[in-house]
Amino acid sequence: MVAPLLERALGMGRKAVFQVGVPLVAFVVFLIAWTAVSDRIVTKYGSLPKPTDVFREWTLLVADHQETRAAERRFVAERDAEAAEQASYAAIARAKAGVAKSDAERAALEARAKEFEAQAAVVARRKFSASPTYFDQIATSLKTVFAGFLVATLLAIPIGILCGSSRVFHAAVSPMVQIFKPVSPLAWLPIVMILVGALYTTDPAEAWFEKSFLSSALTVALCSLWPTLVNTAIGVGSIEKDHLNVARVLNLGWATRVRKIVIPSALPYIFAGLRISLGVGWMVLIAAEMLAQNPGLGKFVWDMFQNGSSATLARIMVAVFTIGVIGFLLDRAMVFVQRAVSHQGAPA
Repeated sequence: MVAPLLERALGMGRKAVFQVGVPLVAFVVFLIAWTAVSDRIVTKYGSLPKPTDVFREWTLLVADHQETRAAERRFVAERDAEAAEQASYAAIARAKAGVAKSDAERAALEARAKEFEAQAAVVARRKFSASPTYFDQIATSLKTVFAGFLVATLLAIPIGILCGSSRVFHAAVSPMVQIFKPVSPLAWLPIVMILVGALYTTDPAEAWFEKSFLSSALTVALCSLWPTLVNTAIGVGSIEKDHLNVARVLNLGWATRVRKIVIPSALPYIFAGLRISLGVGWMVLIAAEMLAQNPGLGKFVWDMFQNGSSATLARIMVAVFTIGVIGFLLDRAMVFVQRAVSHQGAPA
């Protein structure tokens, strides 16, 4: 009884060492090598920053974010207090108007109350104005990539199912996929920006989305939909014929057949495409933000490059590590979703 448990514990220990210990040792070696060569690489911004320099800039970015949020909380508190004060003045004026002895006095007090209410409304609409912090730009990039990824998914999966189900549709769509799939985001971005500028003419005060957000999200969608589309088509095309024959025998409708047989059978391929698409979308987004100067991590990198200060390289490397870690976490999140919805699980 003890021997199997001991053997199992040893096996788990070896697995933990392999999965955690080996990568950790490799990362430590990488940091040592980085530190050793940093002083030997000199650029116009100074020596290549050491890992400690990059970590220091990270802490400064965190501190800047915390200071900005604290300033925002103070602003909101002061704004709300001023608005409440104006509203209380309006209430007092209305109370006095209710017991006024003459119509002229009542009218004057009512007018005064309306002035206080209008001033309170103006104060309540004031917004905190400050440059977006590093974490604000991370949030903007994540929101944009998920919007573009959602659009790409909603387009790619239905088209992929049709391509895998119909030889005629596949023959019609395949040339366009082969033509547009290799197109760089550098080519899509100006086209998207021109079209968004021409078609999205809503008043900025009433618009749901900013034009910069739409341009980046649509560029992400155009560049990231192809892996999901192709993998979905392959997955649908590889479904065992016996499953489809059973569906025909049971006289299942097309929609039921897709929902009950096609999608569950092709799900591993679909998620493989989704993982690739999300990674592609994240890479495309950074380039799109950098080129179009749209808010986000890409713009942060470009601003740091243009800044040219002694902290430029260190902050750019902070962004590089952030982009890489977020990309890894997005991929792990997609694996988790696949394991949650698929009975076949997901590869690591």
